[in-house]
Amino acid sequence: MKKITLIALILIAIATTAQEKMVSYSGITNFEASIPLFEEVKAINEKTTCILITETGEVTCWIKIKDFKFKRDLMQDHFNRNYMESNRFPKAIFKGKIEKFDLKNLSSELNQYEITGKITIRGRTKRITIKGTLKKVDAGIELYSAFPLNTDDFRIEIPFIVRSKISKNVNTQILCVLR
Repeated sequence: MKKITLIALILIAIATTAQEKMVSYSGITNFEASIPLFEEVKAINEKTTCILITETGEVTCWIKIKDFKFKRDLMQDHFNRNYMESNRFPKAIFKGKIEKFDLKNLSSELNQYEITGKITIRGRTKRITIKGTLKKVDAGIELYSAFPLNTDDFRIEIPFIVRSKISKNVNTQILCVLR
């Protein structure tokens, strides 16, 4: 009887521990820095990693810069080599906390949250507060956020020759399903 009780307690402990962290390795991050009437400046990364600690609402997302894909190879090359220096700064990282997060209050309806934290791009860190939504889906929890970033905050220099064709304000979106 003692062995059965001990095994049951261990299984319960493992199940409880497994629920403390939810992860996505295939989140989608995209950005657009287009100016009307000029060529679209847009990219997508489908390998975003996000981790949510369900007990505290802490969230961490990181992106390999070279995983952003553009329509044109030349644009992708310029992005990696000239703007983001992805060999020198290979990742972008966000670490923050979902304010007033409670796993028990999530439903299939969209729940709006404020997420505060620090984002690091090109070795520069900036405190940000963004709006996000969470909802329960069949596969887990869907996290979505859309927010602007400014190239000046991360010392991303846009050459004079294309400055009028690329926006300094970059509209960024992230979507992931945490399991």
